[in-house]
This record gives sequence, C-alpha cells and structure tokens, in this order.
Amino acid sequence: MGSAASSTARSATTTAAAPKKLCCACPETKAARDACVVTRGETDARCVELAEKHRTCLRDAGFDV
Repeated sequence: MGSAASSTARSATTTAAAPKKLCCACPETKAARDACVVTRGETDARCVELAEKHRTCLRDAGFDV
C-alpha cells in the first residue's frame, strides 16, 4: 500500500513540476474566445472581452502575455 501511495505522490510531483505550454493553458477561455472570433470577428465587443479573460487566465497561470 505504501508503494502505491509513494508512486502516486511521485506522479503528482512530476506533473506539477512539468511546465505548461502556452497552447495548452486555459482551454476553457481559449475555446470560448476562438468560437467567438470565428462567429463574430475579433473586433466584436464580446470577443474582445473573452480575449481579455483568456489573457488574464494565462497571466494567472504564470505566462507573460
């Protein structure tokens, strides 16, 4: 039982230590932004707001955008 627990802890540590890629961060806000841009255009006020929410999410995840 201790072996499985230490294996799980090791996996969690490895996953947490691995750097996220910009393309994979904030998938929810990215999808909403992309869908809006496709249907309304990137200058639409709603799309601009969604783009800012996505940038905020990326900043919160540690990216410099």
